[in-house]
Amino acid sequence: MNIDNLTVNTLRFLSAEAIQKAKSGHPGLPLGAAPAAYALWAKELKANPANPKWDNRDRFVLSAGHGSALLYSLLHIFGYGLKIEDLQNFRQLDSLTPGHPEYLHTIGVETTTGPLGQGIANAVGMALAEKHLAAKFNTPAYNIVDHYTYALCGDGCLQEGVASEAASLAGTMGLSKLIVLYDCNHITIEGDTDVAFTEDVMQRFTAYGWDVFEVADGNDVDAIAVTIAAAKKTQKPSLIKINTEIGFGSPNKQGKASAHGEPLGEEEIQLTKEYLGWNYKEPFYVPDEVKAHIAKIVEKNAYLEAEWKLMYNAYARENPLLAMEYEQWHGKQLELDLLNDADFWKDEGDIATRAASEKVLQKVAKLVPNLFGGSADLAPSNKSMMKDREYFSKENPTGSNVHFGIREFAMTAIANGMAVHGGVRPYIAGFFVFSDYMKAGLRMQALMGLPVISILTHDSIGVGEDGPTHQPIEHLAMLRSLPNYIVFRPCDTRETAAAWYTALTATNTPTALVLSRQNLPALEGTGKDALKGAYILRDCEGTPDVLLMASGSEVELIYKAYDVLAEKGVKARVISMPSWELFAQQSAEYKESVLPNAVRARLAVEASSSFGWHQFTGLDGDVLCMEGFGASAPAGALFQKFGFTVDNVVARAMALLK
Repeated sequence: MNIDNLTVNTLRFLSAEAIQKAKSGHPGLPLGAAPAAYALWAKELKANPANPKWDNRDRFVLSAGHGSALLYSLLHIFGYGLKIEDLQNFRQLDSLTPGHPEYLHTIGVETTTGPLGQGIANAVGMALAEKHLAAKFNTPAYNIVDHYTYALCGDGCLQEGVASEAASLAGTMGLSKLIVLYDCNHITIEGDTDVAFTEDVMQRFTAYGWDVFEVADGNDVDAIAVTIAAAKKTQKPSLIKINTEIGFGSPNKQGKASAHGEPLGEEEIQLTKEYLGWNYKEPFYVPDEVKAHIAKIVEKNAYLEAEWKLMYNAYARENPLLAMEYEQWHGKQLELDLLNDADFWKDEGDIATRAASEKVLQKVAKLVPNLFGGSADLAPSNKSMMKDREYFSKENPTGSNVHFGIREFAMTAIANGMAVHGGVRPYIAGFFVFSDYMKAGLRMQALMGLPVISILTHDSIGVGEDGPTHQPIEHLAMLRSLPNYIVFRPCDTRETAAAWYTALTATNTPTALVLSRQNLPALEGTGKDALKGAYILRDCEGTPDVLLMASGSEVELIYKAYDVLAEKGVKARVISMPSWELFAQQSAEYKESVLPNAVRARLAVEASSSFGWHQFTGLDGDVLCMEGFGASAPAGALFQKFGFTVDNVVARAMALLK
């Protein structure tokens, strides 16, 4: 058995035995795709296990994240620090080898994958970032940004719409440093893909503007490696269709759906070893020949990084300003003092918060050169374009505004890929109601701790005439339910600045800026206190009779209701609550100072679902929210129809005091 085949089988049996010991997992992909993964990692992938965060490494994304045992086996034999004991603890509590690959949990894992299709979109984001950074920092003498992004996917990934959205954009943008290895085994959980997936994938990707290649035999390591090398020479993104058999080598499961998601069983593993000529009795065994072979590859890759460092040092000597910028772009925190920047906190008057956001964005664009993003074809409505910047395109990769097209889900997953790649600060934008389309990607941001900024406009029934299809109701509750996610719904221009400050200074948390279509008044007293998530905007002397709380456009209602209640002899406190998550981070003393436990009469007002507000209003309080969907009419008529008026706020508050 030659060394390539021996190493491939090592990967197969490390994976199969890890799955068997866990009594859980997916052996089909590791057995079938091990030759493709090995061909890439051993012969084409530029990466140094001694420095897994080397800026100029190639990126590898296992989009078919259920095949994680294969990735962990690769990380083990290539020296990324995973031990045999880690493979033996596959899918166990607190292990470094969870069921699906997790970013920042296991060294060498570039992004969290498992939800099919998103890994391909992440890879598009990585390739997009690479192309932009190369255009910005490379010089005729030095290509300091010059690496590829590879994704390994299966039939399931290519059935997911997000993969199609992202692939279409990648072709349009000419992301030639992107190569997708398609493990084509024609099997999913329900059986042969012919039951639901008979299209010609290669023709589809050709139509997207990709170059396509095919390897007839998925066990032919040399053919796979040669094809990858050919794909690297093209000027388009590349899809390599590799024809494999799921569960290869397993006499009773090869080519069957049962190989996908259940352990082979001890007897079947033994039969597979016999079939593949694996003569080692010890489980989790790595032959000495394999160790020596991989050590030479790792040594070569370490030399590649050493060469790059020498080149970078020469680059820095000749281009000190560019090198300084490069370091700043790759820093995690912004070197800005926005908190004391008077212009940043300037009151911009009575305007919609989407317009206020646009004004802040223009200021930020001058201060944060690596801000990189755009909208799902809604920039004029979202006010999300950086006016002094050009648009990114195949012909102009230095541009930093991005046309994502009408692809909300892909836009979000692509931004996640840009964030994990590093070097750029991604932001995205869309109508708030379409955060439904974005949700799976937003969840992955929160799970990975990526500080991606989402500008989400047209935030309530204030959308008006477009009607209930475009009026978000349950969406605030949905986003607020996400762990490690900040939702910020500002009421005016200064609170919008606070929202942007929160988003820009976050390092491990994504932020949604939820913004109005309609104009809102600048309210006296708003400002930096909004950074606490909730604060007192108007107060009475002594203990208040009733607490009024709201976010966004409804803060104006409780602000005005304060005066009417005062005329009736009622002492009210007006509390703006733009971010529940930031308020939750405050001390118990601060929370009590804003929402004293002794005051039980509490009214929350928000033109969306009431879900979640009862944690603040309690059993004795009340909520004035939407109890159904909206309607098509001018915004003013809708607020009147659904009871979002000062008179109704006053009436509901008075009812609490009876």
